[in-house]
Amino acid sequence: MLGSTHGTLTTDSRRARVIACGEQPGPAVHGRPADVDDLDVSGRPLYATVPDLDRFFRPESVAVIGASDAEGRPNTGVTRQLVGWAERVGARLHPVHPTRASVFGIPCVASVAELPEQIDLAVLLVADPLPVIEELAEAKVRFAVVFASGFAETGEEGAAAQDRLAAAVAGSGIRLLGPNTNLNAFERFREDLTGPSIALITQSGHQGRPVFALQELGIRLSHWAPTGNEADLETADFLSYFAERPEVGAIACYVEGLKDGRAFLLAADRAARRGVPVVAVKVGRTETGARTAASHTGKLTGADEVVDAAMRQYGVIRVDGLDELQDTAALLARARRPRADGVVVYSISGGTGAHAADLATAAGLRLPALSAAKQAELHQWIPSYLNVANPVDNGGHPVGDARGRKIIDAILADPEVGVLICPITGPFPPLSDRLVRDLVDAAEHTDKLVCVVWGSPVGTEAAYREVLLGSSRVATFRSLGNCVTAVRAYLEHHRFVSDYRSPFDQAPRTPSPSFRKAQLLMRPGQQLSEHAAKQLLRAYGIRVPREQLVTSAAAAVRAAGLVGYPVVMKASGERIAHKTELGLVKIGLTSASQVRDAYRELTDIARYEGVSLDGVLVCQMVERGVEMVVGVTQDELFGPTVTVGLGGVLVEVLRDAAVRVPPFGEEQARDMLAELRGRALLDGVRGRPPADVDALVEVVLRVQRMALELGSDLAELDINPLVVLPFGQGAVALDALAVCR
Repeated sequence: MLGSTHGTLTTDSRRARVIACGEQPGPAVHGRPADVDDLDVSGRPLYATVPDLDRFFRPESVAVIGASDAEGRPNTGVTRQLVGWAERVGARLHPVHPTRASVFGIPCVASVAELPEQIDLAVLLVADPLPVIEELAEAKVRFAVVFASGFAETGEEGAAAQDRLAAAVAGSGIRLLGPNTNLNAFERFREDLTGPSIALITQSGHQGRPVFALQELGIRLSHWAPTGNEADLETADFLSYFAERPEVGAIACYVEGLKDGRAFLLAADRAARRGVPVVAVKVGRTETGARTAASHTGKLTGADEVVDAAMRQYGVIRVDGLDELQDTAALLARARRPRADGVVVYSISGGTGAHAADLATAAGLRLPALSAAKQAELHQWIPSYLNVANPVDNGGHPVGDARGRKIIDAILADPEVGVLICPITGPFPPLSDRLVRDLVDAAEHTDKLVCVVWGSPVGTEAAYREVLLGSSRVATFRSLGNCVTAVRAYLEHHRFVSDYRSPFDQAPRTPSPSFRKAQLLMRPGQQLSEHAAKQLLRAYGIRVPREQLVTSAAAAVRAAGLVGYPVVMKASGERIAHKTELGLVKIGLTSASQVRDAYRELTDIARYEGVSLDGVLVCQMVERGVEMVVGVTQDELFGPTVTVGLGGVLVEVLRDAAVRVPPFGEEQARDMLAELRGRALLDGVRGRPPADVDALVEVVLRVQRMALELGSDLAELDINPLVVLPFGQGAVALDALAVCR
């Protein structure tokens, strides 16, 4: 995994242990074991498994293997922290060391076999954890944590050692955190904070520190899962578990690499079903596997673009920095559901308001102009020469007296307003202090979101430290950019979950009749000829032009008569990828003599280029329509992905494409088209009629079905161009390339 300090495994063999380890598949927390209705057409699970991690985070008994109280030893500090943590969670701690009678005054046993009771959690402070795992398995320990490094993060030798560790865990009944993890799960969490909490998942413990520090600003944190190398327990496991915790209001993630893309999406789906927001920083870039130079669509989207699209598909909010992670997660955890999506910017400075309004509008937030009646109401307290349409500029002085609170209440009373953003660029007592108190008081009496941006670089002012941070109802930010990012995520999240329909509920469970036809056409390890690839499309009900495959000039002339002039002629062979570049396509042929000449020229070029042909295609010529590209490629994390974009010979120049991970429904297919920069071409431009978008959507869904049913056997599929005809006339696949694995 490139760009990561934590090596993760791609195997998902541990999912076979669902029942043995207490994991619960299905939509409910304690669902039934997986059955045929819980598997898609390719036999993959449709619902996330939820490991029972209660005894990991709140164990009754803890064993520390390699415990120490000798000063100067690294294990001593770790042991001391674990002793304190065990006391806080009410767990009995048992040190294990072969030569010590006690550690920190606690009786010590010499080996795992001598532990006096059933152990929930074992923490391994040893360099080689593998022999200890075998002992823990015999003792039926439920969870283990391995801090040791030197595994997959170090290279091939370390990866092999991690594979051995994972294999030992897979058959043991133990769930393991690590290796190469740390003590973050055993931090001291503030217990005096109330309200919905943030649960934190990080592969790098240091990168979670800014979110953990939110506790000092009054934001509650309840869990921290430092997943490390993820030899067993992974991000998806904790995501599923946290989504079911009633106290968790949002989940914040720092992800360097995903171990199992499918498992991550299933976990994100569970969070979306529950309405729990997931905010993630995803760093690192992975290699995109199983793509060959033959495919157009394989070049249109990189691996990170697939990750980005997959996260959007399941409502995961991707942010770029740790500051955005903490601010966005904090807002989403605490804010109530919006009453409206209108945003009003309110300030004591026209320049500040204009700047904030520009940033908000550029981010896609809706800033409705306040009604004439509302503006007239505001002008009771604000001078008439100031703009109060939105942004609202009060000129400064009204915030110093009773007018300030009346202005805020009047804005929040507008039914179109769901969010009030008030940027305070710096402390300006007494005006800023009075403004802050009024905002906090108003927030306590409204069900709408009040956001304050405290722009002072000092941050020690009482108005900020005591009044703003003392409020559980005001969302306080230190930068306008982070405020806008968080508000956008807040509104988008609630729109998303209110309309969410799980793609997995729409996934096919049984193969279609098309699948059985397609199986007969597949040629393992081969690239199909255009003729064979089009037969594959026909099997799935995708329209192709009238055409015939011929092997002589005379047969070509007869075929042209049957197909109907004008015709297109193309060389057809298993290894021909880009026919146009080789001169192996002739268009607009209108006579028998042109057809004969074209046949000879195509076969001569093929012979010269060393291209093996299975014949020449004589095809119906389709002239009017919008050229699109639809394809399937294999992503190393998520498996088959479907791409749609503007097609034709300039497809790789335009690079205007959208991607989704199957399964998905019609709404997502239409969303893909909405993402295209050239979407207007489908609506009709320069006098052209609107294209048959419904037919295009149907092709995308049929290609998705093909991707799901054929799975990894279809290494790639490229339909380019797919000509989308005028409305009501359908879409025709003029060319196709398919590579079998």
